[in-house]
Amino acid sequence: MKRRVLVAMSGGVDSSVAAAILREDGYDVVGVAMRLAPEPFAPASTAPVAKRRGTCCSHDDFEDARRVAERMDFPFYVIDLRADFAARVVDNFVAEYLGGRTPNPCVMCNREIKFDRLWSRAHALNADYVATGHYARIEQGADARFHLLRAADDSKDQSYFLFTLGQDELSRTMFPLGAMTKTEVRARARALGLATADKPESQEICFVPDGDYASFVERRSDPAQLRPGSIVDIKGKRLADHSGVHRFTVGQRRGMGIASGERLYVREIRAESGEVVAGPREELDSSGLIANRVSLVDDSIASGGELSVEVKIRYRHRALPATMRVDSARRAEIRFAAVGPAVTPGQACVFYRGEEVLGGGFIERAITAERAT
Repeated sequence: MKRRVLVAMSGGVDSSVAAAILREDGYDVVGVAMRLAPEPFAPASTAPVAKRRGTCCSHDDFEDARRVAERMDFPFYVIDLRADFAARVVDNFVAEYLGGRTPNPCVMCNREIKFDRLWSRAHALNADYVATGHYARIEQGADARFHLLRAADDSKDQSYFLFTLGQDELSRTMFPLGAMTKTEVRARARALGLATADKPESQEICFVPDGDYASFVERRSDPAQLRPGSIVDIKGKRLADHSGVHRFTVGQRRGMGIASGERLYVREIRAESGEVVAGPREELDSSGLIANRVSLVDDSIASGGELSVEVKIRYRHRALPATMRVDSARRAEIRFAAVGPAVTPGQACVFYRGEEVLGGGFIERAITAERAT
């Protein structure tokens, strides 16, 4: 009897090839697209798939996924998760910016919506696994424990976004593209005759397609929630006024409206008072961070005392050598081996040991020489 796998299909080339590979490998594939974006469907585009701007969760995307399913001869469904997505991802995104933090909605979407709902639907359909087009790998060790690893294509690696997956989740998840490069994926799609082979990638956050996060937060908020105030230096001297802390992120240089003889960067955001603290580049340096809401791929890691790790504090940042200690409240203290860059509260930080993901959490604050624990 064929083993059934539920494949998340976004309408892009990656999920299309992931589904096709599993179908060719003899699995009983069921394709599922998740309607997440709060905007209503736009009319279908008449442009060829390869000429369209990269999107996510649009009517065109679902039609592209449906065509792949028809070509590969497996069933395909669209499930409406807009209400859950708005409540658990979009509202969190807005609240984080209003609180002076910089969220990562893709991590939250994976944790709160995509995998959670996929496994629920897989159970209902008697599926053994769920699969996605993420670039990451899962291996089972000799100790029967599952390990989450970076993708073979380092330039496309998405393991950073998957740190919330534990042993149970990894045991029933598949990433068919983990050992492939993007070039190989597109070549495979062309060989299979898939319409999505040359489709552009989606780069923007699906619910902020124009990239204007500040305006989006303002539209989704009560005016009383916005926190205007002053931009000040470390000594409290007023440098300028601003219209809301949601317009700033730690490490930001542009858009502060300050006439100064030196380059100034956002050093700290004090949401309660509305103050944004600016300073020269060297004031952003950190010696570590405190992370909360920590998830570990293997819970036994928490009992290992201090560990040597590499930490990514943003998706595109290089991993920094550090030591890590996780307490019983699932808070992690990270100490960098050398002075590190600006740490942005709200962002995900992910702990690695070589190619392996150990876990991750959300940055609560930086540790500096003046404010060590």
